Amino acid sequence: MIATKVLLLMTIATAADPEVKVEQDIAYLGEGRSEKLDLYMPGKVEKGQHFPAVVIIHGGGWTGGTKRGEREQNIGTNLAKNGYVCISIDYVLATKDKPTWPSNLHDCKTAVRWLRANAEKYLVDPDHIGVIGGSAGGHLALMVGLSTPEDGLDPKEPYGKFSSRVQAVVDLYGPADLNAGGKDLMMLPGTLADKPELYKQASPVSLARKGSPPVLILHGTKDTIVPIEQAKRIAAALKKAGVEHELILVEDAVHSFHLEPKQKDLRPTVIGFFNKHLKSR
Repeated sequence: MIATKVLLLMTIATAADPEVKVEQDIAYLGEGRSEKLDLYMPGKVEKGQHFPAVVIIHGGGWTGGTKRGEREQNIGTNLAKNGYVCISIDYVLATKDKPTWPSNLHDCKTAVRWLRANAEKYLVDPDHIGVIGGSAGGHLALMVGLSTPEDGLDPKEPYGKFSSRVQAVVDLYGPADLNAGGKDLMMLPGTLADKPELYKQASPVSLARKGSPPVLILHGTKDTIVPIEQAKRIAAALKKAGVEHELILVEDAVHSFHLEPKQKDLRPTVIGFFNKHLKSR
């Protein structure tokens, strides 16, 4: 019933908004995988036109969430209206008996490769791809942006001949230092006490380095789920590495906001950031 209601709302929003075209439930992970993506595109396209693209990664503690959440629809719709092709993805979720690291990250990187593999079909500029995510999706967005093939976190297939590198990252209140969280995480195969090096490997703060893409960090000052210290830690790591970045604290915002929270309209900030780094000059 809930899934039907979400789908109905999505259909209504799409039908009422000629500026955006939406195609749902596209396979991107290969045979045997049930996770799909939703595609958002500008409603009007001129002949020969191509667009920068953005991968949207949902949150949910790496154990839940959906590509069709309110935040993800808000981001996809707003970016498509402003000249972006967006894909909002589902990825493998962890359970008590099934840790998923680094397969969840592999899925996110595969989404970037899928955009490049299908660039002509979906009018994507393959040289200008960004990533955005909220909460656990913010963590994964940072990992997509900051990790390189040398870190051993890239999947071999599918689309192995295509790069998973991105040119811009937006992190919405994502965990950035898993060692500092003091919690065991279901997605990781082991406890923090037993496997601190694994938690470090999965922490974006460990991967900031010269040459990393620019990062925009947004975090609410009243976030009680992911401490604001996490945002400050990744900002400090990026600064130390000499990576272009900006940390914006959203006053009085709690956890899990989209681009139009009641505290502040973040669309100019996020779209402006992507325009700066992804629109062809």
